[in-house]
Amino acid sequence: MKSFAILGLSSFGHYLAKALSKQGHQIMAIDINEDKIEKIRQYVDRAIVADACDKETLAGLGLAELDGVVVSLGEEIDASVLVTLYLRDLGVKKIIAKALTEDHGRILDIIGATRVVFPEKDEAYRVANTLESNYLLDTIVLGDEFSIIELAPPQAFIAKTLGELDLRNKYGVLVLIIKEVIPDNVVLIPTADRIIKDSDILMLLGKNEDLEKIKKMK
Repeated sequence: MKSFAILGLSSFGHYLAKALSKQGHQIMAIDINEDKIEKIRQYVDRAIVADACDKETLAGLGLAELDGVVVSLGEEIDASVLVTLYLRDLGVKKIIAKALTEDHGRILDIIGATRVVFPEKDEAYRVANTLESNYLLDTIVLGDEFSIIELAPPQAFIAKTLGELDLRNKYGVLVLIIKEVIPDNVVLIPTADRIIKDSDILMLLGKNEDLEKIKKMK
């Protein structure tokens, strides 16, 4: 179990606090808006009405003792920059900051954010990918070159073995997992003799350019 603080209960901050709490972590939620605090109170360990832009307030919360602090201050670019700077000065070990634009992200990185995230942009890319392909269900981006995609098998895959498809040699793509819907089962690193069914869900790892070829198959 780890401990985190969420500074700012924008939609991203609210749902992140709930998700981390559900995973069993200790969560401190902070926002200047009392209504937002009341909506999250039942899901977290501590819900505090406070101004995260006040350095003395932050200093009194013991944030440096936590495993990480997330800065999610909605549309307030200046505020998120200031708060990230304060957290660095206070010795916070891990600072995850939400950015709204590329320039905003660069500033956050320069002043000390451990990780910068772009929730709106990342979700837009995921939705665009699922709309682009008839089979794609989800995408996990692993840096600039690699991704893991989850997709229903294209028609060309059905009733063939992984050995016959030979995806690794033909496309440079590795089949990590097959989720069987009928029966409900998960197969990790399936073997070459595994026959693909139309009810299966595949999780593939590869370079983005190679995965694009799979996504466009019929």
